[in-house]
Amino acid sequence: MINNKIKYITTISIFASIICIISPISINIGIIPLSFSLFSIYIIGALSKKWMSLIATMVYIFIGIIGLPVFSNFNGGIGIILGPTGGYIISYIPCVIIVSLITNINKNKIILYPIGMIIGTIIVYLFGSLWFMFQTDNNFYQSLIITVVPFIIFDLIKIILASICSYMINNKTPYQEMIKSI
Repeated sequence: MINNKIKYITTISIFASIICIISPISINIGIIPLSFSLFSIYIIGALSKKWMSLIATMVYIFIGIIGLPVFSNFNGGIGIILGPTGGYIISYIPCVIIVSLITNINKNKIILYPIGMIIGTIIVYLFGSLWFMFQTDNNFYQSLIITVVPFIIFDLIKIILASICSYMINNKTPYQEMIKSI
């Protein structure tokens, strides 16, 4: 029993660390940077059970809120969450749950991976754009043009890569047996 708790906590810590390491890597292309955060959210969601991915994502957000530079461009602090791009970060929570729920239906069906990630991305786009709209006094259309349209191709590439990587990890390695034992 205690061994499973240690595995559970350790796995969540590793997942949160992965998000914290990958997420700050970004490319500035406008108000919203091209970030690799969603890539890490997709991977974590597809590799773990929903509660593990949820807790790991919440740990990442909390670490960023307290000021560690884990958000895009190595930023941190509550001001990032309360600013125009904060809605995207908060929306990682429902995104990772959706990815986890859909991919856990059957880890052997590769089609479930991009489906879950696309649905999760739509949630991120919707929530993040609404948040941006209210923070910047843009209308919804303008917010979509600024915060979604420039990223669609990049996010589709991230979805393809994350689907392939997580499918292979889930089905070609002993990793999934370890997760089932927790």
